[in-house]
Amino acid sequence: MQRVFIKYIFIILDFLWLIALFFLTEAIREALSEVSRYNPIEIKEFFFAFVVILLLFYYEKIYDFRFDFWQETLKIYKALFLSFLIIFSLLALSKTNIFYSRLFILIYFLLAFITFPIFKRVVKRVLFHFDIFKERLLVVGKKREKLIKELKENWYLGAKATNKNYHKVIIISNDISKEQLNSLIDKYLKNIRELFIIPYLENINFSYSNILEYSNIRYNLIQIENKLLVPRNIFFKNLADKLISLAIFPFFLLVHFIVSILIKIDSKGKVLFLQERLGKDGKIFKVYKYRTMYENSQELLEEYLRKNPKEKEYYEKYHKYKNDPRVTKIGKFLRKSSLDELPQILNVLKGEMSIVGPRPYMVNEKEKLINKKLILRAKPGITGLWQVSGRNNLTFKERINIEICYIRNWSLWLDAIILLKTIKVVFNKKGAY
Repeated sequence: MQRVFIKYIFIILDFLWLIALFFLTEAIREALSEVSRYNPIEIKEFFFAFVVILLLFYYEKIYDFRFDFWQETLKIYKALFLSFLIIFSLLALSKTNIFYSRLFILIYFLLAFITFPIFKRVVKRVLFHFDIFKERLLVVGKKREKLIKELKENWYLGAKATNKNYHKVIIISNDISKEQLNSLIDKYLKNIRELFIIPYLENINFSYSNILEYSNIRYNLIQIENKLLVPRNIFFKNLADKLISLAIFPFFLLVHFIVSILIKIDSKGKVLFLQERLGKDGKIFKVYKYRTMYENSQELLEEYLRKNPKEKEYYEKYHKYKNDPRVTKIGKFLRKSSLDELPQILNVLKGEMSIVGPRPYMVNEKEKLINKKLILRAKPGITGLWQVSGRNNLTFKERINIEICYIRNWSLWLDAIILLKTIKVVFNKKGAY
């Protein structure tokens, strides 16, 4: 009963926001009436649009499950885009589109796209502050600490782990035999309505997988696809790389002019530093970066390592030095702000790199790569999942596992999320060195 009550609260709040957007759009359209003619729309005439949007929200199961922010935002965008197409189609087929301002509808949906994710965050921030609105979950499994920590820290999920009066059960199937798993499922489904199972396979996102049913033998087939080997995906990723690079290029020229002067003032040497890296299919290419080290960097490093032998152990683990003596003053700033990697826009325009992708590994790291054939199937990126998942605080092995996860689960939406998170990481200087 409580679950149904909470579901209707979210539906009502979304409905009220749709109404608020109507009046906001009307005010904007009225202000633009001097530019183009406008026949005001009464709210009752636009009521069908509210219904279409809410039905598609319901179809995307936004009210049935507690999704992560990014997954829910994608579902909201899908529902709004389909609503936009349906509403325009209905108006055209019923020949009533001449009575509706097309600019009004465009502004309305543009505002919905911009504001709905923000509105959802605000509403959930307020409601999930109270325990009555939180889902109570029982987490079962030997490796449950990581999930319990996520439930505690990710307030957007609106859930809390508990051992009593729980609404749902999550079973982490790692280190659980088939017999034990079936026994746990039978045990908990006697008393609760639904149960979730986290599969033991890692680095695979099943949310976009296709599931086939072989009913005669009661088998399910789960499709696992290397999405970066699909031709259409490669085309759209390359297209996105070029468009983003061209959009950033004027900004790059301005920053390049300023940074070049600062590098020259700070120390002797060239502005750009070229280094051989591993590209797609293991092909070696030269990556562009701003020079962040002194010209006699090797001499400085050798002297430093003689005085600090423990730094060698640190490098073996993280593939970087804790206090690198080779880095210039302006170099430290460029690295902390990640501006040293900005010239890699040129590598993207040349087709050697992507905006988002695996790390461009050094040539001498090739033999240390686990599953290197998979990692080197994709173009390296200026930023990537590893940079927004701990960046330089990760060990070399942890980075590789994250790279594998990115390649196996790639999507344009994932790239968009990584780009947005990169901006946050850069401004917070999280994991910078």
